[in-house]
Amino acid sequence: MSLSNNQYVPTKSPAPILSLLPEVMTAPQSGNFVGNTNNNNDNNNNTENSQVQSDQNVPYLAYNFRASSQQSVSKLPNKSAVSKGKYGLNDFQVMRSLGTGSFGRVHLARSVHNSRYYAMKVLKKERVVKMKQVEHTNDERRMLALVEHPFIIRMWGTFQDSNSVFMIMDYIEGGELFTLLRKSQRFPNPVAKFYAAEVCLALEYLHYHNIIYRDLKPENILLDRNGHIKLTDFGFSKEVKDVTYTLCGTPDYIAPEVVATKPYNKSVDWWSFGILIFEMLSGYTPFYDSSPMKTYENILNGQIIFPDYIHKDALDLLQRLITKNLSERLGNLQNGTEDVKNHLWFSEVVWDRLLSRDIETPYEPPITANTGDTSQFDRYPEEEIDYGIQGPDPFESLFRDF
Repeated sequence: MSLSNNQYVPTKSPAPILSLLPEVMTAPQSGNFVGNTNNNNDNNNNTENSQVQSDQNVPYLAYNFRASSQQSVSKLPNKSAVSKGKYGLNDFQVMRSLGTGSFGRVHLARSVHNSRYYAMKVLKKERVVKMKQVEHTNDERRMLALVEHPFIIRMWGTFQDSNSVFMIMDYIEGGELFTLLRKSQRFPNPVAKFYAAEVCLALEYLHYHNIIYRDLKPENILLDRNGHIKLTDFGFSKEVKDVTYTLCGTPDYIAPEVVATKPYNKSVDWWSFGILIFEMLSGYTPFYDSSPMKTYENILNGQIIFPDYIHKDALDLLQRLITKNLSERLGNLQNGTEDVKNHLWFSEVVWDRLLSRDIETPYEPPITANTGDTSQFDRYPEEEIDYGIQGPDPFESLFRDF
């Protein structure tokens, strides 16, 4: 989940599209699509793309979308409308781990009051302090308390004990986009477009409210049971009205201005957005190296070899997003997100319908149980739970808002 530390070593050659297990991803039989599967806007002349269109085991999304105005931006709710819930550990039954990381883990948890399932993110205070992540942890709590959007995870409340801080969030059963991408190796052009469009709306909302996300990657994108995305893990997010300087993020996705320790703004999210689209279409990130320092060097050099099967419209968008020149990077220009939404690659997207989730998804997670199904998450070794300890707390003042 949002705490996973998955590392991916790209193949030496572009990864092929698999037929994707029929029970994992199949072509939609019906739904809220506009247009038809022979839409020429998504056709390319190369053989590989033609094979994708004819493969019935790989979904081919054909939209008749139109870009809309800023009306699709959701308004930020009043702070009182999403006030912190009055929760405690005794309100939940702590169940299996959904993900682990350097500071703690995410558990499936069930309310003892109404049996609803939640994701409980638990961070060890001592580890957070040792790794100098106190500010980021408090920023995550504050950002999640403010935001409310169809494609962003919702936090219901927080609390703490002497050792840990706890965040109670919606449980999103479909697992990570990262997992689906690795199973698929890479996505067909229209599938990548669908997920990119939903991410674009989430970024538009955050940027409209002066929030930089700063950690966009497939591991931080969850799929709900219907296949729509939920952006999660706001540990690096920050409210910035002008510029900031902190070096943070995941090496493969960090923008060159961040690597170069220059002041930066929302433009860094659009660079990462370009990397995400590249990865969905090719199966690997363009600047990867096993050494983070070499990855940073590759980012600063900025040389990318684009696979020849990438659709020409997608290629044009990628070249306008993954550019070191901030005066040319889409999303960072005068029209902001509208320049991204109006790009030809997104020409079929009916943004208002997408925001309303009135578009059938290319993939519905194979969830067989009712609420609480964890089949789409990896198993992690469980450790003895020491939550709920009350006693001396040297770090209490650092986490007062919890």
